[in-house]
Amino acid sequence: MKQRIEPLPDSDADASFRALAKALAGLERVDDVGAFLRDLCTPAELEAMADRWRVVPMLLQGVPYREIHERTLVSVTTIGRVARTLEHGAGGYAAAVKRQYPRLAQSH
Repeated sequence: MKQRIEPLPDSDADASFRALAKALAGLERVDDVGAFLRDLCTPAELEAMADRWRVVPMLLQGVPYREIHERTLVSVTTIGRVARTLEHGAGGYAAAVKRQYPRLAQSH
């Protein structure tokens, strides 16, 4: 991923991140979110994010990493990162799981 020669000050980076989150939160229709993401992200970025989200329900169901890899072709390294984020992340996966997969959220 491209790195800035000089990083933004933390306050500017935080404000930009919050503005992006607010833009996503303001979109109500799935098609609008999809269009926004397609405009915002490269195909590789979209694939990476979709891969991460795809393994979340399998991890919550206790599917072993190797089996997830065989089913999805997502790397075991990525699967491990997603698992660590589920456990120790900012809670974003948990919030999304509650809405998308309420039965899985109840068991975790």
